[in-house]
Amino acid sequence: MFNLALLASRPPEWTHEEFITWWRGEHAKVTYPLPGLRAWRHTAVSSALEPRSEGWDGLSVLSFDDEAAVRAALASDEWAAAVEHVGAMRGKRIALLGDEREMFRA
Repeated sequence: MFNLALLASRPPEWTHEEFITWWRGEHAKVTYPLPGLRAWRHTAVSSALEPRSEGWDGLSVLSFDDEAAVRAALASDEWAAAVEHVGAMRGKRIALLGDEREMFRA
């Protein structure tokens, strides 16, 4: 799998709960149609383990077959619609691409 990982914080006028509800609901509906999307995992951050990690509300990991598939999704009309849906929100975001390796499974 090749992943697009997005770490985000809410707009300053939103609560954590409002942002997570929007992300997992209204925004998810415009994200599901991304071409080549194989899986989507979302974590609502409940606490930061150290001060430098504070201020983040959630992490999404969108999985694709390979880098070509994720880059095709990023060039798609569906991605443009998802970006447009975010609009001029004033939260923060970190976006990263990389290949996934399973390191342990119990």
